[in-house]
Amino acid sequence: MTAGPSSSASSGLSQRAIEIAESATLAITSRAKALKADGHSVIGFGAGEPDFPTPQAIVDVAMAAAADPANHRYTPAAGLPEFREAIAAKTKRDFGFEVEASQVVVTNGGKHAVYATCQVLLDPGDEVLLPAPFWVSYPEVIKLAGGVPVLVPTDSSTGFQATIERLDAAVTDRTKMLVFVSPSNPTGAVYPPEAIAAIGNWAAARGIWVMTDEIYEHLVYGSAEHASMPTVAPDLRDRCVVLNGCSKSYAMTGWRVGWMIAPQPVAAAAIRMQSHMTSNVSNVAQRAGIAAVAGDLDAVAEMRDAFDRRRVTMVRMLNEIPGVSCPEPEGAFYTFPNVEGLLNRPLANGSSAASSLDLAALVLDEAKVAFVPGEAFGAPGSARFSFALGDDDIVEGLGRLAALAG
Repeated sequence: MTAGPSSSASSGLSQRAIEIAESATLAITSRAKALKADGHSVIGFGAGEPDFPTPQAIVDVAMAAAADPANHRYTPAAGLPEFREAIAAKTKRDFGFEVEASQVVVTNGGKHAVYATCQVLLDPGDEVLLPAPFWVSYPEVIKLAGGVPVLVPTDSSTGFQATIERLDAAVTDRTKMLVFVSPSNPTGAVYPPEAIAAIGNWAAARGIWVMTDEIYEHLVYGSAEHASMPTVAPDLRDRCVVLNGCSKSYAMTGWRVGWMIAPQPVAAAAIRMQSHMTSNVSNVAQRAGIAAVAGDLDAVAEMRDAFDRRRVTMVRMLNEIPGVSCPEPEGAFYTFPNVEGLLNRPLANGSSAASSLDLAALVLDEAKVAFVPGEAFGAPGSARFSFALGDDDIVEGLGRLAALAG
């Protein structure tokens, strides 16, 4: 008797397509929107995007750009020359990292920059150090490039920051790259400049590449300070790729404008790849991007003030729920509480959840409150709550959660 066809063969899908996991954050957001469409009052803490509109000055530039026939044609795959220059100038202005425009590659959002970096640097079997908790897309994008994610555990006792000792313990002769993120999604951790310098110098001494994601650069609170790794660890500059974009700081998630800054050979390789994958990013969105990065940071400061206020409210309300423990995030717009005290016990309606994944589904069904379970970030027993939503919604949503928790 002959064996039946594999699932890959019978479906016609590649093994790569079968194995890739859906983005948990987008899945939660989609389900919450479906419930809203059915008439339910849903409070969504899942989405990682500001609730503010894109600043009007940026929109005005885009509207004018859409009417200009010069933007109706193909442009260079690497990005508009003037946008690459503006990104280089912004990078020096904000963090003292001086780069050439030729090192900048404009991408279709920050996620595309992550993908391009992994495709350019990784060969099958290369290991990538990935501090956990991690953003949901990192391990999947690493695997799409044939790489092997090697998790480096962190926890609240160290402020969710990876230590040199734990990084050392994870290194093998196949280690090619470290993924570094500060401010962090999902934990809100912000590494102090001296810690960033230490990790950068450690990577440089070992000959390890670093992909540093700085998309939340301007969203830091209190005494926390963002530092760009190649600035504080200059010995790493030839082995460091900096990722950034307009999505978070300028409330431009839907515009799909990101970029990578890399050593010349890496940037050139990414441009060659992009010339076949996507060609140029939308010209209208790039013109808006120029207005964003070349403009002042007044609108960013207003958003940051609102996020800071909401952060304080959310941390207080979460910590008031018996069974929930929430450290105070220093950056981005997420809290990452431990919810293990809500598991394996009856809630107010008599139901119970065995995991944070089960809890997320139960809370969405019963309280119409959406959050992303820690399993999505490699941290079972935790949860990510975004505070990028209105003050009233935060109070209402967390009030519903508290009532269900009992």
